[in-house]
Amino acid sequence: MVEKKKLQVEAISTGTVIDHIPAGQGIKILRQLQLLGTDLRITVGFNLPSKELGMKDIIKVENRLFDEAEASELGLFAPKATINVIEDYSVRGKFKMSVPEQLESVFECPNSNCITHNEPVQSFFTLKQRENDIQMKCKYCEKSFSKDIVAGL
Repeated sequence: MVEKKKLQVEAISTGTVIDHIPAGQGIKILRQLQLLGTDLRITVGFNLPSKELGMKDIIKVENRLFDEAEASELGLFAPKATINVIEDYSVRGKFKMSVPEQLESVFECPNSNCITHNEPVQSFFTLKQRENDIQMKCKYCEKSFSKDIVAGL
């Protein structure tokens, strides 16, 4: 008997596909990239089977190509995710995510006494992987926080 493969998520003609997202992180990515509440056509799959991860999430955004800055934010939530740029139903570009070394102007420092809350300076964090967490150190107040605290999760 021949085993048929069935697409669990519909193909898109043009746009971006974020694949290999650890299960449960997809909603965080949708929030962080401010994709919820837009008029973009977005297809999301949660807890799909994955050979590598066991279970994964996937996000497909039609007619929108992510830039590198947006992609670097994803590395915080899904460091092993893959970004696929789709044109005419074919993958035209593909790159893997990784935890960025630094993030600028993406998150506010959770320290209410940090200068970034009272002065016109952009936030700046250096990132370090520690066991099962990513620590983010503010350039200005020099305090370190878990990524979940900085991202408000």
